[in-house]
Amino acid sequence: MHFGCVSKIAKAAGRMAELGADLLYPKVCPVCMQIAAADDNNGICGNCKSKLKYISNPRCLKCGKQISSDEIQYCYDCARSKHIYRQGVGVWGYTKEISESIYAFKYHNQRCFAPVYADEIAACCGNIIKSWDAQALIPVPLHADRMKKRGYNQAALIAGELGEKLCIAVDEELLIRNRNTKPQKELDDKERFKNVENAFIIERNVVKYKKVILVDDIYTTGTTVDACAKALMQKGVREVYFVSLCIGRGF
Repeated sequence: MHFGCVSKIAKAAGRMAELGADLLYPKVCPVCMQIAAADDNNGICGNCKSKLKYISNPRCLKCGKQISSDEIQYCYDCARSKHIYRQGVGVWGYTKEISESIYAFKYHNQRCFAPVYADEIAACCGNIIKSWDAQALIPVPLHADRMKKRGYNQAALIAGELGEKLCIAVDEELLIRNRNTKPQKELDDKERFKNVENAFIIERNVVKYKKVILVDDIYTTGTTVDACAKALMQKGVREVYFVSLCIGRGF
């Protein structure tokens, strides 16, 4: 049989499998949590998509937050803080709709949202991510106690899906959270820094990566990303980037 025919048959079989899976497990919009229509882009229904605040230019050159003017290069936080990571991007601004979506994803076992989130990251930030030329995606880890209670790491689910879409390796075992830290959203800036200071470790003596991308669901002030970047760079990583689903305001 001609290889072209084999390829077409394989693609057709793959498509049939996808259609069968969609019938058995229909995609659910991660915002309104209703079954998404077949023509909805990336699994988010049109009505919900219009409510989400997508980050666009102008954005902070460091963390990727939305800023108000092309004349400003850095957001308020980045202008007054020196971050350890190199650069980052986020898909959405932190709104009520996406906050509730991520809460359901993390605390109500909505793991099916991960492919939709990864589709959105790839569509909105894929070119930027590829330009970093990183060797691996590193999900921000959970502490073992929290992992046991929740049953999964939401950042790892997103990283796994995104790695497949962008053909980037995913390393879930490199970075370890050695303290069960408090949720950052409950703390002020100083408390956030102390909360995650030295909270991440790498047990390997040598790290083979030179460039990596941290993956997380929410970015606010960058203290968690910086703490992770510090641990990675102490073991030989030269450049650390990050990508997040949503990101705070840059003013």
